[in-house]
Amino acid sequence: MKAYDEDDGNDEQDTQADRETRDTRGSDGDTGTGTSTGARIPLPRASVEDDGRALPDPAPAALEHQVLTSLLGAWALAACSAQEAAAVEAHLGECDTCADEALRLREAVTLLQRPESLDLDPALRTRVLDGCLERRPPRIPVPEWAAPYDAETARLDALLQDFGDAEWHAPVRLRWFEDDGAASRRTTVAGVIAHLMTVDGTVAAALGLDDPLGEITAPGQAPAARTEAYWRASHYPPTRAVRAPWREQSHDIVRTVAFTGDSGGMPVSYGDFELPLRDAMLDRAFECWVHAEDIAEAVDYPYEPPSARHLNGMIDLAARMLPGVLAARRRAGLAAPGDRPHLVAAGEPGRSLRLEIEGSGGGEWLIPLDSPGAVGSADHEVAHVALDGVEFCRLAAGHVPPAEAAAGQVGDREAIRDVLFAAACLSRM
Repeated sequence: MKAYDEDDGNDEQDTQADRETRDTRGSDGDTGTGTSTGARIPLPRASVEDDGRALPDPAPAALEHQVLTSLLGAWALAACSAQEAAAVEAHLGECDTCADEALRLREAVTLLQRPESLDLDPALRTRVLDGCLERRPPRIPVPEWAAPYDAETARLDALLQDFGDAEWHAPVRLRWFEDDGAASRRTTVAGVIAHLMTVDGTVAAALGLDDPLGEITAPGQAPAARTEAYWRASHYPPTRAVRAPWREQSHDIVRTVAFTGDSGGMPVSYGDFELPLRDAMLDRAFECWVHAEDIAEAVDYPYEPPSARHLNGMIDLAARMLPGVLAARRRAGLAAPGDRPHLVAAGEPGRSLRLEIEGSGGGEWLIPLDSPGAVGSADHEVAHVALDGVEFCRLAAGHVPPAEAAAGQVGDREAIRDVLFAAACLSRM
């Protein structure tokens, strides 16, 4: 490029623009910043980013029909960006074909999604309490053997909290096993809570708390007798009003057992038999869960089994009670002595059945068959029964007939039959 202040001898060939440019420069090569005539070339403009003013919004690019149609699937899955979703939704207001297709895609997406339960995770309460207790241990903790009762009463109370009058009066049929046959009693949801409160009263009375029967006289301490006496003495069928005293009593029981220490050896009378307090609390937790399932079934609502740790404790209690029930049935002529009875002294190994519980809360127990004082022994094993944990609990609750229990069986058939029937006889109203 030619410098403007050079003379190459070809002035006649200069363009008019070159001459005008030379005229604007000073004799010393000044670029227009001196006293000579001002420069005609404008200075650079200041950027908008340098003066603090906001940048203008970019104009949205208009998407073509084919592009918007290809985005319908992503839009139905909520996988579009905000700009794309806005463009698609604006287009749907103008294009009937795409609007119909978008509606079909949205309906298809709802079919792909699994329905989520609105219920809280059953283990959430335990996790929250464990976290709180780790941060601040209680001064007087609840014994481990009382935790299942505390958890099951809390779960049942959560189920009841939103019940209306229709649910409280929904019919419920209590079922159990008696005299080698099914037995039942018709009541309502409120009647079930009254039953739980009345039988929990045996534990409350043993702890020195008020008995919910009050001045009502029952023919005995058996759960059925106490319940029938309470129902007969009520001027009206139980209503939602029974929830508050039942829940208050359960709170009082849990608080009181916390002061008894870890032994839990205090006897609790059930009329025909006694249980130590620690086992009575497991028994009450088991019955609370079973009747909570009865209530949930009556109102067509799902209800989960207890946690594995608590379920294991309930199964263990039933397994420890089986030898005594077997002996009682044998005395009543309802159980066979076996082809080769192996009567032994208390504390000695005897003829045994291996009870294998599968699934949540499972384990293995050796059940002595011929004497409640004998010790189960693998060397004297004559039969093996395998059952799911929840199935075994429903058998022990009288909700599954012994002949219909889904059990894997091998060995002495009479011993297996006696144990299954004894498990069902653990049930009561």
